[in-house]
Amino acid sequence: MKGNSEEALESLQKAEEEVQTNHADAVDRKSLVTWGNYAWVYYHMNKLQEAQSYIDKVESSCKKLSSASRYKIQLPEIYCEQGWALLKFGMKYYERAKKCFEKALEEEPNNPEFNSGYAITIYRLEDFLTKGSSGEDSSLEPLRRSVRLNPNDTFVMALLALKLQDIDQVKEGEKYIKEALQKTPDLPYLLRYAAKFYRKKGLVEKSLGFLKKALEFTPTSGFLHHQIGLCYRAQLYKMKKATKYPPREQMEELIRLSIFHFKMVVEQKSKFIYAYIDLASMYAEGNQYQEAEDTFQKVFKMEKLTCDEKQQLHYRYGCFQEYHKKSESEAINQYTKGLKIEKNSHERNLCKYALKKLIERRIQRGSADAKSLGILGLIHQLNGEKRQAIECYEKALALEPDNEEYLSALYEIRLSIKI
Repeated sequence: MKGNSEEALESLQKAEEEVQTNHADAVDRKSLVTWGNYAWVYYHMNKLQEAQSYIDKVESSCKKLSSASRYKIQLPEIYCEQGWALLKFGMKYYERAKKCFEKALEEEPNNPEFNSGYAITIYRLEDFLTKGSSGEDSSLEPLRRSVRLNPNDTFVMALLALKLQDIDQVKEGEKYIKEALQKTPDLPYLLRYAAKFYRKKGLVEKSLGFLKKALEFTPTSGFLHHQIGLCYRAQLYKMKKATKYPPREQMEELIRLSIFHFKMVVEQKSKFIYAYIDLASMYAEGNQYQEAEDTFQKVFKMEKLTCDEKQQLHYRYGCFQEYHKKSESEAINQYTKGLKIEKNSHERNLCKYALKKLIERRIQRGSADAKSLGILGLIHQLNGEKRQAIECYEKALALEPDNEEYLSALYEIRLSIKI
């Protein structure tokens, strides 16, 4: 329980009260998971009498509901409750949550809550797997079905809008956002997603309006502060792009605001990797290079980073080295590390593009070494350009004849051509 037993008990009490308020006619069915969790928490607090009292409640409910087991019953509601609980534990549990909702749907395929849980889970999985997909495994159809079954669920409606935006169906997506805002204009979660939708659409001022309104309801929300920081960053980049000499005072203010909100995020959510990376990059924009370096190094020392997080870290640190520290060699080193993480992603493509540009620049000025040529060979290899890859590896081997990495890559490419 990691010392959070009292917080867990408070959450369980709220869940129990919610069941009694909204499901008074089905307390036994709706409370089984909550009571089981109570027993688990009290057991780990060494309060065995309280734990036993909730075990007795579970046993009594199972008897009432005609279960063959004293402590276990298979109801679709139980699978659904397990699914919601697993969703709260983070991305490592999304697959298990998906299976729970699937089991619930096998029993009641038209249940609005089960469909909502399933659609939300698929949508979240896409953030880590196949975002931007509209194919068979996409969340698009589950989200559409959920909205049809429960047109008042504006949370799911907002996710559908964002999904449509991801696949370039922005007009239809905005229709759902507007409909959701008409139904629940003060719902904090909806305001978050409306802000995200309009920021991605390029309407940053409108996005900020929604975020500031949401912040009134939840002033310490890490998500909201991160989104606000991203909006100020977008305004900064737009200003820099618009003119060669942007107004310095306005730029400094946008940098200050971005840093303020990104710092708020990492104070609230100490494991929010992307917020640390955004903060480090904004320090760099403000020429606070030591703060940027310290923040980047803090992330490098963190454990259990995902492939996506590592790729973004290497890309953004590479940009810091290339554009702010003017260290071309370290930038190449970082981009290469991001490229060699074998997961297709937007950040990996950015690493590939940045590397290609830097190495081609080296070749043009006649300073390309074996490492540069080997990296260019890898880029051609990943792009399926086998002849160009062979040429680069051969040039690299002419400079470093015993390099096993280049020899192995060359052998692999030639073998694939013969096959």
